[in-house]
Amino acid sequence: MTATTQSTPLQNQTLAQLACDLPGATAIFHQYRLDFCCGGQKSLADAAQQKQIDLETLVAELQALQDDTGADTDWREHSASELIDHLLSRFHQRHRQQLPELIRLARRVEQVHGERPECPNGLADHLSHMAQELESHMMKEEQILFPLLRRNPVTMATGPISVMHHEHVQHGESIEQIDALTDNITPPPGACNTWRALYVGLQELKEDLMQHIHLENNVLFAGACKVRSSGNTCQCSCH
Repeated sequence: MTATTQSTPLQNQTLAQLACDLPGATAIFHQYRLDFCCGGQKSLADAAQQKQIDLETLVAELQALQDDTGADTDWREHSASELIDHLLSRFHQRHRQQLPELIRLARRVEQVHGERPECPNGLADHLSHMAQELESHMMKEEQILFPLLRRNPVTMATGPISVMHHEHVQHGESIEQIDALTDNITPPPGACNTWRALYVGLQELKEDLMQHIHLENNVLFAGACKVRSSGNTCQCSCH
């Protein structure tokens, strides 16, 4: 969020501000049937009162989106099991929340603004494919690789690690395709609140996925390879 919106209490910010500045807010607004587009100039407090929604509950849900625990943690100083727990809660769970809402927003933008040259036509289908690929990837980690690393049979994990490295490269290519479709995730002049909210969410997904891959490649997998090599050259594709 911007410095201005960070210093303003959530209840005093407009629905439009929150939708544009706080990734994930639109999903909460849809849950409570709050109009952040045409009715986006209402404050959160006024909108909650009009819809008879408990303001404290609504603020708490939005506040949770602002929390980004673990961002400054040096995970090299933690066990593999602790890092895996962080990856599961901070990234696997987050991606499963992010992508369905981004797909919904992208389809809406394409339906309403598809004739505009700046419209990211094809983005919704790309995100749907990306969601399928990422879900398959995360399931492999959750069901195969992570249990192996928790038990520390590093030799057995070498094959799955190589597969995950290859799929990480594909995820990076998917991010590049998002950039290509969205002018590097830059909303055009006059973009509506839905369009702007979509791009804020895409930027968060991009940053989260890059941090996710970094922690796996450069900390979790590199640590496993270091244990396996025992001072010799590691033979997997970590480097």
